[in-house]
Amino acid sequence: MNDRPSQSFFYRRSGKRALDFFAAFAGLLVLAPLLLLLAAAVKLGSRGSVLFRQNRVGRDHQVFKMWKFRSMVCDADKKGPLITASGDGRVTLLGRYLRRWKLDELPQLWNVLIGDMSLVGPRPELPFYVRNYNQEQLEVLSVRPGITDLATLEYRNEENILAASTDRERFYTEVVLPHKLELNLQYIRTMSLRLDLMVILMTLKLIPHRASPKTAVSAGPPSSI
Repeated sequence: MNDRPSQSFFYRRSGKRALDFFAAFAGLLVLAPLLLLLAAAVKLGSRGSVLFRQNRVGRDHQVFKMWKFRSMVCDADKKGPLITASGDGRVTLLGRYLRRWKLDELPQLWNVLIGDMSLVGPRPELPFYVRNYNQEQLEVLSVRPGITDLATLEYRNEENILAASTDRERFYTEVVLPHKLELNLQYIRTMSLRLDLMVILMTLKLIPHRASPKTAVSAGPPSSI
């Protein structure tokens, strides 16, 4: 008898949350010196708060505050589009390095610890984009959103991809986001401990690589819109 379905059910039901909690707790503990150093660097590097909070839509349509180290100028959301492309003048000098190495995402370990997010799961989107999801796409809200996922790996050079488009907002909503949601649904339907560990390891492996502006993904024509 194959017991893999029962193992997957147990992981989804309780094992995943347990892994998230203990991994986030250990991560915050071990990374505390680095977090303090980065917080000081952000504070000294430009005017504004150390942390940036933004409303995102999580499990069961619940809106929560997602945390990041601030990598852009103050009130950046009022000075430009919701999406960020390579070369965006709102990104600070330090912010470029934080974003390149994904260090701006580290505060989300707190979101994981308190249960808003998971280590692995569909990246949470802004309410502005979620309100346009179709019925099938809304399935991504049946699980906790994550720090990384299959779409994060596929679109690791997203800012460069968007920079190559002539209409970035339209390209994101009509090409990039639908493809991300397809990958999210694929993840949800095959979720397992093995898959989560694979995504985490691949994410850690890819972080050191410098993004290439020529990198393309299988989402479609890079700037046909």
